[in-house]
Amino acid sequence: MATKPLGGADTSSDSGRAIAHTFVDARRRAQALPDYPGDVPGGMDAAYAIQDAAISLWDDEVAGWKIGRIPDAWLERLQAPRLTGPIFRRAVWRAVEGEVMDFPVFEGGFAAVEAEFILKLAKDAPADRTDWTADEAAALVETLIVGVEPAGSPLATINVLGPPVVASDFGNNAGLILGHEVPDWRDRLMDLTCETFIEGESVGKGGAATIPGGPLEALVFLLGLNARRGRPLKAGDLISTGAATGIHDIVAGQSSRVVFNGVGEILCRAVPAKGA
Repeated sequence: MATKPLGGADTSSDSGRAIAHTFVDARRRAQALPDYPGDVPGGMDAAYAIQDAAISLWDDEVAGWKIGRIPDAWLERLQAPRLTGPIFRRAVWRAVEGEVMDFPVFEGGFAAVEAEFILKLAKDAPADRTDWTADEAAALVETLIVGVEPAGSPLATINVLGPPVVASDFGNNAGLILGHEVPDWRDRLMDLTCETFIEGESVGKGGAATIPGGPLEALVFLLGLNARRGRPLKAGDLISTGAATGIHDIVAGQSSRVVFNGVGEILCRAVPAKGA
């Protein structure tokens, strides 16, 4: 589904680039932002223009993409069911069963944990192809991995201000923690379930079926969008397909356990981010 520009920040000018610079600088310094640093983008095209500018400023390789659902209240206005943001290579971590993985959070900003089903691609997607079926998208996939997305932004109100703001700051992504690969995932996909705990308390249950249309429909969306953006998906890309148990706020010092039933669990702990 194509996105439609709806006004807001003029990201073809210095205004949009200034927003990108401010977010990138805040992330590098691990400093919170008190407010959105400019005019709030009114549509997804404007938001992705800011995101593209920020990607060009960030000194790391894109290792994959996170996908998030756009809330129902925004669907008619934005004409897009989901949004995306980059996951960078140095912010991809491999969990070890039974060990706690520390991940950085922006103190004074936004931080959350999300249980994720992650598709690793085996093939490049054709650069000019925008229309896919779920079966066609599945043919690009090498494996399915369970994981945790530490969502994060220097801006505490990022989710309150809406999806264009989320997309403009790397999709509110702060990394990706990889767990086990799922054997026979093609046969099991929609039966996979999980549960998220923070400080020992269950905060959400769900599974692959919780993601609208399932993880492969999320991939279909991303294939089309990224082709239109001139960022076609590549072999080896890690695609984090959506929050399977919800978005669960966390602060530095708190620990989370995410259980993927029949697959394994991931233990992680939020720690204060350190500036470069």
